[in-house]
Amino acid sequence: MPRLHLDHNATTPLRPEARAVFLRELDRLGGNPSSVHASGRAARVVLDLAREQTAAALGVHEDEIVFTSGGTESIHLAVLGCLRAAPSGLGLVTTQVEHSAGLGAAELAEAAGRPVVRMGVDAAGRLELDELRRRHAGDLALVSIQTANNEVGTVHPVPRIVELLRARPDRPLFHTDAVQALGRVPLRLGESGVDLASFSAHKLGGPLGVGILYRRKGVRLAPLFQGGGQEAGLRPGTENVPAIAAAACAVELAVAETTPQAASWRALTAELWHQLHLRIPDVRLNGPAIDADDRLPNTLNVSLPSTDACSSRASTSKDSRSAPAPHARADRSNLRTFCSRWAARATTRARVCGSRSVERRVEKMSTTRWRSCRESGTTRAKRASSTTLAPST
Repeated sequence: MPRLHLDHNATTPLRPEARAVFLRELDRLGGNPSSVHASGRAARVVLDLAREQTAAALGVHEDEIVFTSGGTESIHLAVLGCLRAAPSGLGLVTTQVEHSAGLGAAELAEAAGRPVVRMGVDAAGRLELDELRRRHAGDLALVSIQTANNEVGTVHPVPRIVELLRARPDRPLFHTDAVQALGRVPLRLGESGVDLASFSAHKLGGPLGVGILYRRKGVRLAPLFQGGGQEAGLRPGTENVPAIAAAACAVELAVAETTPQAASWRALTAELWHQLHLRIPDVRLNGPAIDADDRLPNTLNVSLPSTDACSSRASTSKDSRSAPAPHARADRSNLRTFCSRWAARATTRARVCGSRSVERRVEKMSTTRWRSCRESGTTRAKRASSTTLAPST
């Protein structure tokens, strides 16, 4: 049976166009883009073109783009780099529901002696912005908030946050983790008022191991480590030019396809929710309403009624190709069969593993995950009942 990948919030299949760019540059490039000889200059040209291509897709200047090793590094460079460049005593406001990369950066900032405030959310994962109004002027260096939550899909009101920060006399910088948002909701950074934004190529059909940090002109950051001075001195280390070129291709395509893809994903997600609710009447939707404007179009997060159920997340796409990573069970076999059949109808392309040995290993891993989900269900259910993100009815 075709194996279909529904967890696109974790990673996405490599786009054929991005793969072609990667292989092309891998075959023809052999130089270090920091070298002055012919091979190095050729690599530099490709790197510069990728930076221009990425900047154009995001609506910013190429000098405002920094390439990193992934979304986690981009987030850490934005948060910790900003705080290290800021006067001592100034702190950070973030949220309790950031990606673990953002939560980890906040913990490191706190360990370094910076004040950190973590805002809460309501039952739908929406921010309680009063904390930004209550903070005294002069005590903040940075506010760091996701554009969209990777678990329940809540899209946060970035324009409203920017407006609130601009009204403050101290005007703290604003960083947004936009890893889950790019290619799913419209983003024009140059018009947004955002100072720093983090992205990851493999979330939108690009290669693993490439991150992007947008840094508005004039924003001061301190590098996290020292080295050769690459990426305007902010990210030392030889750039992976073939992967960066492929990432730029993926970003350009994802941005261009955002509107039609979002409409398609929203319809598929609504249909999946409808069918789940028909088969499991007690299933509960987490996050905003299924048709809410502030919900990622590709993300569905539900709580299942059985006492040993785990949280289930399916981030849908018409280009599903690989094995799903199940996280939940109500009627385990029925739900698993239903999701597979639904995805088979939704997808336009599916690929069966060519090797039986690989297929057997994947099947074994899948079975183990379902068993693990069943055995750890009670623990996860207790954890879910105490989380800030309470299920909405």
